[in-house]
Amino acid sequence: MSKLQFKNYTYTFDKNEKKILLNFCDTLLKQMSADEKFFQDVRAFTSIVEKLRSNEYEIKFTKEERTKLVFRLKENLENMKKQATKGFFIRRWFYKSAYTQFKNIFEKHFSD
Repeated sequence: MSKLQFKNYTYTFDKNEKKILLNFCDTLLKQMSADEKFFQDVRAFTSIVEKLRSNEYEIKFTKEERTKLVFRLKENLENMKKQATKGFFIRRWFYKSAYTQFKNIFEKHFSD
């Protein structure tokens, strides 16, 4: 079996998925823009935000953008899962619904 040399990084997101990813990326940019060690990530996420804000039906990511987005989504999913298990009912309910949304996006588009 030969290994795939080129991978398709073109995705089609619906309106809700775009909005969730856009809010996620905006939040990451606000958190990372103050620190110089995240310069590469800030550049990649700025590009992702621009692509998500465009009105194009299909969004094509570079390999670097996809890798950084998937890594941050995985970290976010792990953190949300931890948060959903502790705290009071309303907090758990909020994190559980957000976790479900992010998990569905991750499994639908980014799971290998």
